[in-house]
Amino acid sequence: MIKKYIKRTNYLERIRPFMNKDVIKVLTGQRRVGKSYLLFQLMDELASMDVKKSDILYINKELHEFDAIKDYRNLLRYIKQAAKGKKKITLFIDEIQGISQFEKALRDLQASGGYDIYCTGSNADLLSGELATYLSGRYVEVEVYSLSYPEFLIFHKLENTEDSFLKYIKYGGLPYLINLEMNDEVVYDYLKSVNNTILFKDVVARYNIRNVAFLERLVAYVADNVGSLVSAKKISDFLKSQKTKISPNVVLNYLSFLSNAFLIFKVRRSEIAGKRLFEINDKYYFQDCGLRHALVGYRLSDINKVLENIVYMHLRVSGYTVTVGQMGAREIDFVGEKKGERLYVQVAYLIPDKKTWDREFGNLLQISDNYPKFVVSMDRMIEGGEKGIKHMHIAQFIRTLL
Repeated sequence: MIKKYIKRTNYLERIRPFMNKDVIKVLTGQRRVGKSYLLFQLMDELASMDVKKSDILYINKELHEFDAIKDYRNLLRYIKQAAKGKKKITLFIDEIQGISQFEKALRDLQASGGYDIYCTGSNADLLSGELATYLSGRYVEVEVYSLSYPEFLIFHKLENTEDSFLKYIKYGGLPYLINLEMNDEVVYDYLKSVNNTILFKDVVARYNIRNVAFLERLVAYVADNVGSLVSAKKISDFLKSQKTKISPNVVLNYLSFLSNAFLIFKVRRSEIAGKRLFEINDKYYFQDCGLRHALVGYRLSDINKVLENIVYMHLRVSGYTVTVGQMGAREIDFVGEKKGERLYVQVAYLIPDKKTWDREFGNLLQISDNYPKFVVSMDRMIEGGEKGIKHMHIAQFIRTLL
């Protein structure tokens, strides 16, 4: 299979230690973020490695030719028929969540040996639940996201300029955009179609949603309130004011469905001193800002929340577990934790005066530990910082994996 692609070396480096090992490699993430092309990249990587000859078997549940593979029995039958007479099979299964009880087939194949298995999926609930139950300790999961800003520059053959960064803010990082004319009408028509695909294939069909109109209103509400404290009750009360009666429990369920489809991410609040997680008032961010804009429009008045969304996703791509920090009435936009280390980030559009400076730096100055602390903004003239807290332009901050 010959496919043209641009290498995404960050993901390849994370997967490479597990290639040709007896562990199932699972690539998870939202639709259209490039999981299929990462499989093609892995195929080429394996072909170039000095290992024993292995036959490649590729199954893509998005293609009609594989419609007959509906459950794990069909899958096993198809694979074992194709594997007859071959010593080793490198197996790639794209969008595996479309196969009922797929985890039973994966366990059977791994137990029988002779298979190096890679698969992708677009539903966090399905993949984490079934895999954790049936294949505990036998698989590794790699989350795949839309393009980071450095990848965006490479894919679109752009220099790091203000105009390039504004394009990234406005249109997001779905890889297919390199094939389109970069103007609002074309890009947002495409992004609206991606939103519809995610909602109807990964949410409505998967969870048998009947109240589609409410789901669409909920997504729009979350898009309009990115970075704001949100509770199920608050959403339910808002909908009541709009003559729509939905209980908080239903709101929570629908939000979890959207999270499972990787369209949005829930960010919990944590107490910085005691690391206690708060049970109410979370924040939500979109996996891709372009998809958010396709729902509610791109507005300069939203620039603060959009920049927060971009920084949040950069921290996730960099491998951090992220929470919103709380110190009494003070809030730290993001607390990132990775391998026992921490960092703190405050995000602002501009810091035009001393009052804003004192607010953004003042919150971080209240934290007594020595972990790295950043204030990021879009100011043209960036000052060095204050008392060890770095002040960086956001485009500089998100160009490097932390």
